[in-house]
Amino acid sequence: MDVTDLLALGLRAAQFVFAIISLGLNGHAVHWYNTSSLSSSSPPRINFLLFTSIWTLLSLLYLTLTPRFLPSAAHKYAILALDAVTMIFWFAGWVALAVFKENLTLCWGAICHVVTAAIVFGAFEWILFLVTTVLAALHVWRTKGTGSAAPEKHTTAGVTTV
Repeated sequence: MDVTDLLALGLRAAQFVFAIISLGLNGHAVHWYNTSSLSSSSPPRINFLLFTSIWTLLSLLYLTLTPRFLPSAAHKYAILALDAVTMIFWFAGWVALAVFKENLTLCWGAICHVVTAAIVFGAFEWILFLVTTVLAALHVWRTKGTGSAAPEKHTTAGVTTV
């Protein structure tokens, strides 16, 4: 495993951990709005970030496991598209929740801190997916003309070149 693979694995691990944290924060906020607030349901912005957390966990299954265990199914354009869509989801989610919180006339107690933490972790996830999207785009650019997810390796006289 080279440095690039370790970097990618570290980024994916951070994405996983932050998605779990975001899932817990947004799940708590949804529960609070559905049971303890005067509104009849949770705000759509929080629901969207809850969806995005679940989407991320499912996406990470494909993004991490497929290239390692089923490389023929790991198409470079699918990886780029999944990274880009997830990055857009996180950006839209944390910005929408930040605007929602800013426009609240009254924000007090623990739920206000939970929503603030959800915004912060959403922004961190967006940055992480921005980095992996750029890495995926660079990979697509470096390997243009091939359909494989990994660059082809050629062995000549016992020396492997990429």
